[in-house]
Amino acid sequence: MYDLSCAGVTKKFGPFTAVSDVSLNIPSGSFFSILGPSGCGKTTLMRMIAGFETPSSGDIRIKGESVLSIPPNRRNVKMVFQNLALFPMMSVGENIAYGLRCRGDVRSEIAGKVARVLDRVSMPGVEDKQIDQLSGGQKQRIAIARCMVLEPDVLLLDEPLGALDLKLREHMKIELKQLQHRFATTFLYITHDQSEALVMSDQVAVMNAGRFEQIGTPKELYRGPVSGFVAGFVGDATCLPGTITDIRGQQARVALDSGGQVIGCLCDESGTGDAVEVFLRPEAMQICSGNDDTTLRGRVDSLLFNGANSRVLMRMGSGQIIEVAETAQADPLTEGAQIAVSWRPEQARIFARRAE
Repeated sequence: MYDLSCAGVTKKFGPFTAVSDVSLNIPSGSFFSILGPSGCGKTTLMRMIAGFETPSSGDIRIKGESVLSIPPNRRNVKMVFQNLALFPMMSVGENIAYGLRCRGDVRSEIAGKVARVLDRVSMPGVEDKQIDQLSGGQKQRIAIARCMVLEPDVLLLDEPLGALDLKLREHMKIELKQLQHRFATTFLYITHDQSEALVMSDQVAVMNAGRFEQIGTPKELYRGPVSGFVAGFVGDATCLPGTITDIRGQQARVALDSGGQVIGCLCDESGTGDAVEVFLRPEAMQICSGNDDTTLRGRVDSLLFNGANSRVLMRMGSGQIIEVAETAQADPLTEGAQIAVSWRPEQARIFARRAE
């Protein structure tokens, strides 16, 4: 039994197709994210699951039952928005109790339910606090508690960390994952931030132009992208456009538009003479002294310090910038120094060139 399933869901607004033939199955108690750029259709899909939009075709099932004929207020699905939508004129306890009162729960039981859910979000005893007395992270937890007190089958989160500052956002990524484990409730998370999706999710669906390009674990998406869009959108990667000149097994030789040739792993049905893109992860490349078809040369353009994620930007003669993970060097690098980088052929992934 899946907590949430979509089968061939499509949504059209006049001649425009916002969501096109989307299918997914989310196992019970998992953290599932939909990752994609603005305008790709992810929020429209979430609104259909919540009941605020009606699919043009397809079916949406919760716990195996179709919900297309069920209005939003009767679906056992709750939603946390980016602006959180907490009531500023109510206390924390009143905010959480609001849904219980609307549902008609026994008044004498409401206070106990509020106290229990506050314990589970690690904020016991704050029922009487006002919303404006809370930090940004505490407001996030209260917004989740207000939904979880109603025991939904699925919690929908529409970019809930977007309004937070960077440090708090990094902290809340870990906290959200821990909360999901604590409640053992299925979370469906919508985001354009790949870091959020990769850190928190059991599975991620990468969405582009209304369709799912790939569904998989964060590691599968990062290490084994199935398209140029996924390779370029998930994680950091240098993209080198070129044309295939030779294919031998799974390896292809590519003449780069910027000059020179490289060898990499052919990951689709592209053939000799086709325009392609070669994707290289920063950590796949090593600074070296090699001189073959898995080597590029240039000069150090910039040294970017970011702790374990520090980078070297190498500018090739064509002006193309290559981003390389910084590693320990016998001779420290300096800006303007001539260097070369190399990689193993299987670490350069080749896909058909995307449309401009």
